[in-house]
Amino acid sequence: MQIPLQITFHGIPHSDAVEAKIREKAGKLDRFHSHIMGCRVAVEAEHHRHHQGNQYHIRIDITTPRKELVISREHHDKKAYEDIYVAIRDAFNAAARQLEDYARIQQGKVKTHALQSAGIVIRMLPEKDHGFIEAEDGHEIYFHRNSVTGSGFDTLHVGDEIRYIEETDDLGPQASIVYP
Repeated sequence: MQIPLQITFHGIPHSDAVEAKIREKAGKLDRFHSHIMGCRVAVEAEHHRHHQGNQYHIRIDITTPRKELVISREHHDKKAYEDIYVAIRDAFNAAARQLEDYARIQQGKVKTHALQSAGIVIRMLPEKDHGFIEAEDGHEIYFHRNSVTGSGFDTLHVGDEIRYIEETDDLGPQASIVYP
């Protein structure tokens, strides 16, 4: 980390043991993302006038060059968060998951799902196992029998409204998946 770890306590007195645990957990975050610039941790005790103990709320703000991640573990219904170390553990586990996900996105290792578009079947050529869709913007899109989901190619008719996922290859636009 380029900026030293900042730890603040709200509603509870400072504890060297809690601070040491937070420093230990924060030190391991670099394993999940190599460009962490800074990390701020806030520890709060939520005082309730119940017969149960206080619940702890842990907030972690992690700054990377392109994004700030905020992790907040606050569960009023979890008795486990009456133990500050459990709250810290869960907050840092969540931080590690978010950092891993963010690192995968940055490295391009996450599949992006294509968006569905709407169109109308304008030509069917059952003898050649394909047809054509007119997209909302007017261009034609080829689709093959094997691209049709659900009840299948044989139930489609000219004029049917469908949804599809478009891809472009060397031959032009085509629907990789067609939803009748």
